[in-house]
Amino acid sequence: MNIPFLDLRAQHDELRAEIQAAISALIDTSTFIGGAIVEQFEANFAAFCGVPHAVACATGTDALKLALMACGVRRGDEVITVPHTFIATVEAISLVGAYPAFVDIDESSYTMSPDRLEAFLQTQCRWSDDDHLINLRTGRPVTAVMPVHLYGLPADMPPIRELAQQYNLCVIEDACQAHGAAQRIDGVEKRAGSLGDVAAFSFYPGKNLGGIGEGGAVTTQAADKDRNMRIWRDHGQIQKYIHVSPDGWNGRLDSVQCAILDLKLRKLERWNAQRRQAAHWYCERLADDERIVLPIEPAGRTHVYHLFVVRLPDRERARQDLAAAGVGVGLHYPIPLHLQAAYRGMGWCAGDFPESERAAATILSLPIFPHITEGQVDYVCAALRRSLDSVSVQRAVGQAAD
Repeated sequence: MNIPFLDLRAQHDELRAEIQAAISALIDTSTFIGGAIVEQFEANFAAFCGVPHAVACATGTDALKLALMACGVRRGDEVITVPHTFIATVEAISLVGAYPAFVDIDESSYTMSPDRLEAFLQTQCRWSDDDHLINLRTGRPVTAVMPVHLYGLPADMPPIRELAQQYNLCVIEDACQAHGAAQRIDGVEKRAGSLGDVAAFSFYPGKNLGGIGEGGAVTTQAADKDRNMRIWRDHGQIQKYIHVSPDGWNGRLDSVQCAILDLKLRKLERWNAQRRQAAHWYCERLADDERIVLPIEPAGRTHVYHLFVVRLPDRERARQDLAAAGVGVGLHYPIPLHLQAAYRGMGWCAGDFPESERAAATILSLPIFPHITEGQVDYVCAALRRSLDSVSVQRAVGQAAD
């Protein structure tokens, strides 16, 4: 049996006729940039996230950049985030001329540790005479915190938001992997996209809500932030040839992507439920194996399983064995950002963020997508157990020989 890591064909087969009809209608109107289709998707996605505003843009990286700009992050500022994430999180910080300040992740959730955030703010920062929060190590002002909702699980937002309020920091959600994820706050379930001041999403094809190309969006409660981001994503103009900001660029999302995303948005809750069912099958079959650390879903948080990530004692051997058995797997993210060559000059070294480093060395992503079957999950679990058993036998033989 061959099981892909991700099956996009099955998803698009479900919507093929509707997608073709939508594209045909766009060809008839020839409204490829802007217009009613883009506005309709923005309104529907904002409503899905539980906020009044969503700004569609060209990529998830553009979404992160727009979010940072909307929060007033300026050249020379620092933004607190985590080293265990895709590089776009930090890349966007660099694109606005700012710098990342890392805090480590929680061992179990792989998201920002509120305790480590608090320790960073209490021990590594101070208030300047003009009431700016300053990083003692670098001397730079700290203006925002960007928790990452990783693998489909929201970061623990209430304590992060409380610390941000205490230290006058803007809260930017990196929600690029968390379409539909949620957290219960004060008895109300709130979706990713409504948990901070702004939130950035990616619509890369493999996401829970993905286009047939690149795409992104930023959500916010604030009308002024919404207005500014619309200006920046469209060459800094408020109407054609009336340019009011020098900070604009072409960050628009085309109407073809918006039409398809709007069709998929109608399916997203069901598709997320199917991902959660697949995760339940995995956990049910693997829970008794102490060699495998399974993902968690902390109380009050809803995981949408963009990825199903396990921690293994011999990740590389399992990857090879699963590939030999026809099982596609993923590796996210094998080198923490503080150890990447791109950030070598910022003074971090191995051992600075041990939880991120341990995760990078041990985690493996198993196949998960809305249309995966129970039989396919059974096959993956059996192949993984065989791999772990073979390693255990080899170790036992080696110890006996010693």
